[in-house]
Amino acid sequence: MKRILIVDDAATVRLYHREILEAAGFEVEEAMNGIEALERSLQAGFDLYLVDINMPKLDGYGFLRELRGQDLPQAPAIMISTEAQPSDERRAYAAGANLYLRKPVKPEHLLAQVRLLLGERRP
Repeated sequence: MKRILIVDDAATVRLYHREILEAAGFEVEEAMNGIEALERSLQAGFDLYLVDINMPKLDGYGFLRELRGQDLPQAPAIMISTEAQPSDERRAYAAGANLYLRKPVKPEHLLAQVRLLLGERRP
């Protein structure tokens, strides 16, 4: 079973993404900020990360830069944010994101992108 870490300071967003992903058969864990996410990543590997930009302590850009700098297997990361400027998207990719999506993300679109990055072909 593929493991996904949702990194977002908003409990409602974490719950929304968790329900979509668990219903599709993924194992899901959560972190409220980049520091907590980095600690979890160092303890156990994940197959994919869903990362918000604006969070306290360590934002999504900082988390991805730190994660990509670790000697860990490099799982794909989807940055999901309400930020809609092209500069936000460029910064996300520069920090190490594999994909940038804008909130709110429709469940079918989120699942399609997650499966694509994980190399799964099922609907």
